[in-house]
Amino acid sequence: MKKWLCLIMFFVTGLIVSAQNLSDCNQDIDDKRGKMAPWEKGAHESGKYRNVFLEAGYKQVDIDAKLAKAYYDTFEGPSKVYFEVGDTMAYVSDLKNHDARTEGLSYGMMVAVQLNKKDVFDRLWRWTKNTMQHHGGARDAYFAWSVKPETGKHNSEGSASDGELYFITDLLFASNRWGNKTSINYYAEARRILDAMWKKDGTDGVMNVINVEQKKITFTPDKGGYTWTDPSYYLPAFMEIWSEYAKDGHEKFYKECADSARVFLHRACDSQTGLNSDATDFIGKPRGFGNRPNPGSFHFDSWRVPMNIAMDYSWYGKDKEWQKDYSKRIQNFLFCKGINTFDDQFNLDGSKPAFIMPAGGFRKLRHSLGFVATSAAASIMGTQAKSWKFVDAVWNAKLEPYEDGYFDPYYDGLLYLFSLMHLSGNYRIILPGTK
Repeated sequence: MKKWLCLIMFFVTGLIVSAQNLSDCNQDIDDKRGKMAPWEKGAHESGKYRNVFLEAGYKQVDIDAKLAKAYYDTFEGPSKVYFEVGDTMAYVSDLKNHDARTEGLSYGMMVAVQLNKKDVFDRLWRWTKNTMQHHGGARDAYFAWSVKPETGKHNSEGSASDGELYFITDLLFASNRWGNKTSINYYAEARRILDAMWKKDGTDGVMNVINVEQKKITFTPDKGGYTWTDPSYYLPAFMEIWSEYAKDGHEKFYKECADSARVFLHRACDSQTGLNSDATDFIGKPRGFGNRPNPGSFHFDSWRVPMNIAMDYSWYGKDKEWQKDYSKRIQNFLFCKGINTFDDQFNLDGSKPAFIMPAGGFRKLRHSLGFVATSAAASIMGTQAKSWKFVDAVWNAKLEPYEDGYFDPYYDGLLYLFSLMHLSGNYRIILPGTK
């Protein structure tokens, strides 16, 4: 009896301590800049984009220089991930995995269209179309998600749905910015993917990128990945863009997908920590797969979620109250773990995961630049003085090797660049006629 009583007391004491720790984490801090005040109107309505760095007290000349250096490091410097091929093509490579991925090519194109670098965009698209896109067959117009950049050999014929999601949005933005009368008809290229997507009916196992019954993006557009998903693929802002600029007759459906994505994120993100699993079913319940055997773990894919939610807040502001609360939850949790020390992988309750995802030959937890960057992007919707500290953290961060020699200019570098663009007001809805 005493043994059971001791166990019960130990458990209750643990709950009390955990509750006290959570309460401490939720306390705000003093900062001379006061509490952060997020904008109440999205850019789609106001036409304005917030420069959080400027609000934080950094000079515009320094903000411009920091963004330019991040672009240089990723696309031009000695550790670049962008490589030109001949006179007309280029690719982005995940150097640590020795391949080129639809993720990286589509991210590179988004950077290029946002920063008005037409030659870079065109080179990346030509390489993508020539090397990754399927021309004919059941997968027509879809993309092989991983290829060997030196030879163009496909490591996998299948697609990762976020690649198609980004490519379509990239091309619609390019059409808006540069028109369709130069060497590439961007709108026609976007429509080719969309029109082919709507014709996928399960032939040879190939499906729509979006689960049409659930109105949610699939993990992969095939029968194996059609019934589950990855929360980091949820970009309701992109679905809003499709509804406005795709003009393919599915406008209402895309708007419904945007709303469905917002509801999904409510369910997928933990109510205390804000963390989400790398993979879930369509109601947000965690699941394991492949080399991620334990469900309920926040790994590399999941880093993107705070940035994606911040983008939706910045552009459309249709889910403001939940998004502000989400920012508070995840930043409170990470601040409590240490603003300069928090790890990059967790169980959803914030504990250390049993399975640690490897990267580049390393299997360890670290304070990763990519996650430092995306957690800072969440400050766009921050309501606490604490949010300034995340902005300061990414401002002071550097894209350089870690102490143990691990270095990832691809994933860390691109997420860092994206977050600098968001926080400086340079990640925008590209409207028709944008110069």
